[in-house]
Amino acid sequence: MRWDLDGQTADVERALAGGAGQPAGWFRFYFADQHWEWSEQVQRMHGYTPGSVTPTTELVLSHKHPDDRGHVATTIDQIQNTRAAFSTRHRIIDANGRVRHVVVVGDRLLDDRGDVIGTHGFYIDVSPPSEQSEQADEDAVTARLAEISESRAGIEQTKGMLMLVYNISDTAAFDLLKWLSQEANVKLRSLAEQIAEDFRGAGVALDSQPAFDHLLLTAHRRVRRRNATG
Repeated sequence: MRWDLDGQTADVERALAGGAGQPAGWFRFYFADQHWEWSEQVQRMHGYTPGSVTPTTELVLSHKHPDDRGHVATTIDQIQNTRAAFSTRHRIIDANGRVRHVVVVGDRLLDDRGDVIGTHGFYIDVSPPSEQSEQADEDAVTARLAEISESRAGIEQTKGMLMLVYNISDTAAFDLLKWLSQEANVKLRSLAEQIAEDFRGAGVALDSQPAFDHLLLTAHRRVRRRNATG
């Protein structure tokens, strides 16, 4: 399965290599026929074996926690009317009855003529970890940060932005950055620095959520343009 990020095709399998419990994955939703697509990671996040389910709006909403379902339904209606970027934090209940906390961020999906035909973006699982996995996650993050110590300052700054804007943990923010860089096939440091630069340059207020969502999901394009002209 493959995901076209911005006219450049990227292998989903390249992202988040290894491990069954993937913290993030992509989705698409087409307005005209209400057609949904989930990556293998998002299918697993909902408790399904990849390829065993065809997502629909009804199925999507059926997995939302009862206390969050109305908010998500309203969000789906709004994005079809406004055609804008969006983000939401809510709970889902997977097919095995497990409650997961997720952040979903989406941006406009365009056709070849530039017309908005849907929305696409990612889910990231920000569920509180168990004590055992929490320690493992902390150890893994420490190791990853050690490998990129020379660029830590820029990455830490962007992580802080993501933590504040999306109300997620340090680990979730790093996982999100790593996933975005792998999905777009751009260096983590370059992507983090671009996101921080975009945020500062645009002067986006923290309550301007759609604007930040859009900057986050399109930062890789500006990294590629900079690399091409640099």
